[in-house]
Amino acid sequence: MGVEPFENNVTGQRSAKRARVLLAAKLHTPAGVVDARLRDLSRKGALIECGVLPEVGMAVVFERGETRVAATVAWIANGRIGLEFDHAIHENELLIHIGRTERAKPATPYFGRPGIMRGMSARDRRVAQAWSVAVGLNLPDKES
Repeated sequence: MGVEPFENNVTGQRSAKRARVLLAAKLHTPAGVVDARLRDLSRKGALIECGVLPEVGMAVVFERGETRVAATVAWIANGRIGLEFDHAIHENELLIHIGRTERAKPATPYFGRPGIMRGMSARDRRVAQAWSVAVGLNLPDKES
């Protein structure tokens, strides 16, 4: 499933931007670890689907990847629970979970003249070097 962009959801008491996602997560409860699906995530909380529903007000630990955050179950409805994190998670952690990473830098273009040695394996360079000696050319020893 793709990721929907943040919504500035001001319904009720929500003021944090939220991202809709569908990712695997874990919920650590007093009864044990529960596999869950993360459906919605913000810096302040999360919407979770899971088979075993903890009680409202129960202290739990939300885990997704390297992120572990203490939280409280704020509400339960239709097999879903709303978590309120004990502290806001950092925005970088949030972006990791919704799949946004820094863009890779584009490769630096090569403006030099095309060379016979560029992009060749070591074996091919040796063969080209031997050929250049045979025909009287002077090839560089390394790629340029």
